[in-house]
Amino acid sequence: MKIGVAGYTGRVGQLLIQELIMGNWKGLELAGGSAPGASKASYFTTKDPEELFKRADLVVDFTRPEGTLENLKLAVKTDTKLVIGTTGLSHTDEDALKDAAQKTAIVYAANMSVGVNLLLALVEKAAASLGPDDWDIDIFESHHKHKVDAPSGTALAVGKAAAKGRGVDLDDVKVSARDGITGEREKGTIGFSVARGGDVVGEHTAYFYGEGERIELTHIATNRALFAKGALRAALWLKDKPNGLYSMKDVLDL
Repeated sequence: MKIGVAGYTGRVGQLLIQELIMGNWKGLELAGGSAPGASKASYFTTKDPEELFKRADLVVDFTRPEGTLENLKLAVKTDTKLVIGTTGLSHTDEDALKDAAQKTAIVYAANMSVGVNLLLALVEKAAASLGPDDWDIDIFESHHKHKVDAPSGTALAVGKAAAKGRGVDLDDVKVSARDGITGEREKGTIGFSVARGGDVVGEHTAYFYGEGERIELTHIATNRALFAKGALRAALWLKDKPNGLYSMKDVLDL
């Protein structure tokens, strides 16, 4: 299967290129990469994403929301599968994902890490067991200083897992100092706090605060290669799947 890398000049994009060039993934080969600042390389590169989609069986997309929306259109137009690791997608963007998935196969996850997706499953289970009358939930995340979205897509995914465990909608219970929300805590809310600095790859912790005790569920990423490897694992899994929108929970059978 020929794999294209959208945003190949980015942090994860470069790691995807390395993994594919090194031949670490049986059944996958590099089709090339696309990026606005594309330059000549030992493999195919282009500034025009459509050229890449026409060459690839599947495109891995770690770009920005506006780029992902354009890539969804190209995936449908060229009948190309997609693995999307872009963060910061809005509800409207996610609706566009669902529409495109009716015409092609897509794996979408705010985080492609195996460990993070296990964390989501554990958080959902813990939240289902620890009710809002006795337990408060806060989510903390830290990333490098160049991270654009805050809270991160992964932090929001952790929050959604907690909200799902409690049978509520995250939008109805989410609170964050960045939203200007202060004062005494309201029962049942899920709080978010963010740190940005240095070269932190990614740290996420779900805190469950009870009276006289606290539970912490944490994932720490120390190497971005894990995101590239997770995405390529998803690509292999998606190879023979029918049209539809899938998650890493599907890929990992969680």
